Amino acid sequence: MGRIIVCGGAIIGLSVGMMLARDGHDITVLEADDADLPANPHESWDCWDRRGVAQFRQPHNLFARFRMVCDQELPGLTDALLRAGCVWINYLDEYSLPPTIDDRSPRAGDEVLKFVTGRRPVVEWAVAAMAAAEPNLTIRRGVRAQALITGASSVAGVPHVVGVRTMCGEEIRGDLVVDAMGRRSTACKWILAAGGRSPIEEAEDSNFVYYTRYFRGPQPPRRIGRALVPMGLFSILTLHGDNDTWSVTLYTSVKNKAMRALRDAATFHRVVAACPMQAHWLDGQPITPVLPMAGILDRYRRFVVDEQPVVTGFAAVGDAWACTNPSAGRGLSVGLVHAQLLRHVARAHINDPGAFARAYDAETERHVTPFYRNQIAADRVRIAEMNALSEGTTPPASNPAIGGLIKAASHDPDVYRAMLETVLCVALPQEVMARPHVIAKMAEFERHALQPEHGIERDRLMCLLDGRTDASPAPLASDRRPRRAGAGR
Repeated sequence: MGRIIVCGGAIIGLSVGMMLARDGHDITVLEADDADLPANPHESWDCWDRRGVAQFRQPHNLFARFRMVCDQELPGLTDALLRAGCVWINYLDEYSLPPTIDDRSPRAGDEVLKFVTGRRPVVEWAVAAMAAAEPNLTIRRGVRAQALITGASSVAGVPHVVGVRTMCGEEIRGDLVVDAMGRRSTACKWILAAGGRSPIEEAEDSNFVYYTRYFRGPQPPRRIGRALVPMGLFSILTLHGDNDTWSVTLYTSVKNKAMRALRDAATFHRVVAACPMQAHWLDGQPITPVLPMAGILDRYRRFVVDEQPVVTGFAAVGDAWACTNPSAGRGLSVGLVHAQLLRHVARAHINDPGAFARAYDAETERHVTPFYRNQIAADRVRIAEMNALSEGTTPPASNPAIGGLIKAASHDPDVYRAMLETVLCVALPQEVMARPHVIAKMAEFERHALQPEHGIERDRLMCLLDGRTDASPAPLASDRRPRRAGAGR
């Protein structure tokens, strides 16, 4: 068994560390932030200072694929999340199904699409508490790696990584260095400094800006419809959290300067109150101000160039490999899929650095990169739509295949479940649209009109942002009373 260094002690770094430790490897996790693990999950929200995670108190979701990987690779973690106060979510309950679906009866296998979720600090607390008790795993907080150490090459002409050097000059050696440093990873610079070729890198600002507020109450709101809904010039995201908390997020184009008024709590509340299916999510005690976030990069890296690894003895996982606009909430789920893949490749190739690098790259491209590509495509369409509506021009056409899937899913309960698999990272759209039943139903509903989302008309939105009294409230959903989100197992 090998010695493995994991740089980054957040959720994905700790998870991949535990997976590899359970295979008998000796794991050292280096976490730059020096704050100790809080005594309990409640203190994680109130007191945990995680300066290295910019989005630490921004909304997160743990989709069904996250739970599936946990149950396969880290049994016990789902129960640990529940003990910390996280909650079961069911997107197939009566209130979440589209009203156009007549057959609302349960199906065998529906339980696969249920998942457990909570706020990021509480989720990370549960993962870190489990990791702290893991044999073969040592977490060193307050230790920041700053460079790679190289040794004798395993592949001719390719630097081979044999460890890291910390900010204090300490050299820590191992058979594999895993970069789990997230969006802020500087590993590409490390590789160049170590004499490796520059990895392939694609990067662009998604140009979204987010405004989020958290709430608490004795009865979390009942979801009506989808969690993420486009509303024209903005989208609204409503998420249940742990311990009777929840969040509401509005996000829009950073180019729309008028929307900056959403930083103001009263303005934020006026706009949410005008959204008929989400207004009741305001019926709680605010526990934060409006939290803005912008400057989110969509970025992808590949560490095999012209069929040759840029270095060996190194692997990037999760957001350190690729990251996208977080509105879809897939980052942690895709990151855990990537961690699982790393574990499986290490089992086969840990003793052959060249074979490991090539296999990890090939499996990443086959199984994980499609999640990134699909999200980037959706983001580009949505930001272009927001900008066109703001500028008074014609929005771009949507992907016709995805439009066909949405039309069929609006009427057929089984296609709806297939589409939900894509939302929850259980399957890719390309996979579900190749299924015979989905193909047949997409053809059946091809001539149906795609029902437009009911956004807020531009002039009325401007009134809401300005606080003018001529912005009368929209009719609210018939069931506006906040009810306990009974999404039990």
